[in-house]
Amino acid sequence: MRSASTVSTQSRAILDITVILCTYNRCRDLAGALESIAASQVLSSVTWEVLVVDNNSADQTRDVVEDFCRRHPERFRYIFEPKPGKSHALNTGIASAGGEILVFVDDDVKVEPTWLQNLTAELLRNGELAGAGGRTLPAQKFEPPDWVPEDFEKDWSGIVFAHFDLGDDAGELNRAPYGTNMAFRKSVFEKHGGFRIDLGPAPGSQIRNEDTELGRRLLAAGERLRYEPSAVVYHPVPDGRITQGYFLAWWFDYGRARVREFGVWPNVYGIPRDHLRLMRSSIRIAVLTLRWLLTIHPKKRFVCKCWVWKEAGQMVELYRRSIR
Repeated sequence: MRSASTVSTQSRAILDITVILCTYNRCRDLAGALESIAASQVLSSVTWEVLVVDNNSADQTRDVVEDFCRRHPERFRYIFEPKPGKSHALNTGIASAGGEILVFVDDDVKVEPTWLQNLTAELLRNGELAGAGGRTLPAQKFEPPDWVPEDFEKDWSGIVFAHFDLGDDAGELNRAPYGTNMAFRKSVFEKHGGFRIDLGPAPGSQIRNEDTELGRRLLAAGERLRYEPSAVVYHPVPDGRITQGYFLAWWFDYGRARVREFGVWPNVYGIPRDHLRLMRSSIRIAVLTLRWLLTIHPKKRFVCKCWVWKEAGQMVELYRRSIR
C-alpha cells in the first residue's frame, strides 16, 4: 500500500479555524463561493481565516482572490501551488494553514451563513473528535434521472453527484465524509499523513477518491468523526454529470482508485496476488456482461453495466501496475 503524503504542518500563527479552498480555472464559480463564505456567521470569540490555494490556474483566479484579500485583509489569504493535482494543492493548504481546525470546501459551492459555525462548534468543544462532515445538497432543483434505480441512487448516485445527506440527526459518523464539506483537526494530518497524491484529480486522471480515502483511513485507525446536518453546503449538478456516460466513466475511475487505495497484496503460494485479481476481474466481467445483456429491466441493466465498467477499471489499473 502506498503511504499517505507527508505534509509539514508548521504555520505562521495559531487560529481556531482555517477554511481551505483549492481551485483550478473556475474564477466565476469561485467568486460566488468566496462571497458565501465571507458572509459566514461565526462567534466573535472564534478566530478564522480562508486560505485559497490556486492550483496553477490560467484564468483570472488570482485577481478574484486578491480582490477578496483587499476587501477582507484579516480573513483571506492566497497561495499559488504550481504542481498540478488537487492533492498537491490540499497538502500545500494544510502545511500553510494557521488554524487548529482545518475545513475543506470546493470552489463551486455556496454555503449557508451558519455552515462554518455549525460544522466546527463540536470539534472546538470536544477534543475527542478528529473530524466532522456536514450535509451537501444540490444547488438547484434536482431529480435523479429515471434510469437510476432507487436503491442504487441512495447508495451510489449521491457519490457521483457529490450529495451527502444522512438525515436530520447529528451524531457519530461511521463513513467517510465528502471533501466539499468536511473538517479535521490539524493534528490528524500530523498523525496520519495528508491526502494521497495518487488518488486526487490531476492532469490525465479524474480519479476523485482522495477525500473518502482519508476518511476511511481515519476511521480504520479508530478516530471519531461527527455528522453535522446543520452545516449545509449547496453543490451544483452540471448537466454533463446527469448522463449515463458520466456515470460509467466515474465507475471506471472508481475501479482504478480501489486498486490504488488498497495497494499491493501479498503473493499466494508464490503467485503474485495481482495476477489472481486480474483473473478474478476477468471472470467477473464475463459474468456481469452476460447479466447486463440478458437482463430485461432497463434500470437493472444499467446497474450491471456500471459494475462491468468498475471491474474494467480495476483490470486496467492492475495491468498497468503489473507491467510497471
